[in-house]
Amino acid sequence: MPGVTFHRRPRLLPNRTWSEVRRITAILRKETIGGALLLAAALVALVWANSPWAQLYFDLRAIRIGPAALHLDLDLATWAADGLLAIFFFVAGLELKREFVAGDLRDVRQAAVPIAAAFGGVVVPALLYLAIASGSGAASGWAIPTATDIAFALAVLAVIGRFLPTALRTFLLTLAVVDDLIAIVIIAVFYTAQLSVLPLLGALVPLAVFAALVRRRVRSWWLLLPLAFVTWALVHASGVHATVAGVALALTVPVPRSEQAGGPEAGPGLAEHFEHRFRPLSAGVAVPVFAFFAAGVGLGGFGGLAAALTDPAAVGIVFGLLAGKPIGILAATWLVARFTRADLDEGLAWIDMVGLAILAGIGFTVSLLIGELAFGAGSALDTHVKVAVLAGSLASALVATVILRLRARVYRRIHESETADLDRDGVPDSYQAPDR
Repeated sequence: MPGVTFHRRPRLLPNRTWSEVRRITAILRKETIGGALLLAAALVALVWANSPWAQLYFDLRAIRIGPAALHLDLDLATWAADGLLAIFFFVAGLELKREFVAGDLRDVRQAAVPIAAAFGGVVVPALLYLAIASGSGAASGWAIPTATDIAFALAVLAVIGRFLPTALRTFLLTLAVVDDLIAIVIIAVFYTAQLSVLPLLGALVPLAVFAALVRRRVRSWWLLLPLAFVTWALVHASGVHATVAGVALALTVPVPRSEQAGGPEAGPGLAEHFEHRFRPLSAGVAVPVFAFFAAGVGLGGFGGLAAALTDPAAVGIVFGLLAGKPIGILAATWLVARFTRADLDEGLAWIDMVGLAILAGIGFTVSLLIGELAFGAGSALDTHVKVAVLAGSLASALVATVILRLRARVYRRIHESETADLDRDGVPDSYQAPDR
């Protein structure tokens, strides 16, 4: 009608630029491969730990290497949890910084939904766990069901959701990245039993030198790796979990190129350069090796499995992952939609968000790590934690599979629309629309 202006309601899931979509697609591809390796490593460990040769597996985990004079004579399982996962958190820190400094999420309005969803997905499962397990004396495990394993989740998506719309995939990735940051803060604040101040202060020295070098765009591994290792070793000696060093190092790396190097328009900066180098190492080596050493648990037959899954701590973990995680994510997302009056993308429905939120209940890498920190590696409760994390993650994967497969035809139509390139210029037409 003449003189009437129609205002389109904002989208709940933010639009992404084509360059950002290509970058995220590459990340998801690597993480999917890493997820397949993670699942294979966990399966090998689980089968081996319940085979006639189980003692060989546990003996392998207990092999100690490293200099005792530096308090680094650690067993292989600890090296995997404290050392290799520092690489995982380094990559997560790089991705987080890039998203909020130069990515599409530097816009507060676009960042609001995944950040709110991530916090909701942490608070609700923690409260649900405490409601179930706190009376049994296992309250220290409250953070176990709060973490999403993006590699595991993407491995499931690769099988069931090949045509999942870009908006949903990127939402899951961003939520998991924020989730990882919350997890490392939780580990640093709540799971530091004894704090030695001098080593922690000492870690600031190599960290500062590392920061000064990367700000000057130094890429020489023979300079940066020794500084990173010394920072890691001092954080480890301080009593703070050593993976915190990975995030601290990542946050010092500059994201855009310097003006001398041509500025942001000249190509990827140092953070993206490091991410390209270390993500394959993280997804293809660090996380699968950790999974191999962490997932092996003797089930003790059906009787042992039943005993593990009826432990209040295990029940709290399973319900936290399968119910608490999706309830928290959906509630936070719905509240943001209500207050901002935002709509889902055309073709999507809230059932899609339900499936994605349940998929986010797959907790593995960080959940197993927090379980070891909360109850001690090798303890009876730690064994029950591993069984519960595996059971809760498997249940979440199966339920999400059913929901997302029911929408497969819708996703295929959206995928065809998103990837159509009628003018054959290499950029899908949907990313050349005015609202992009």
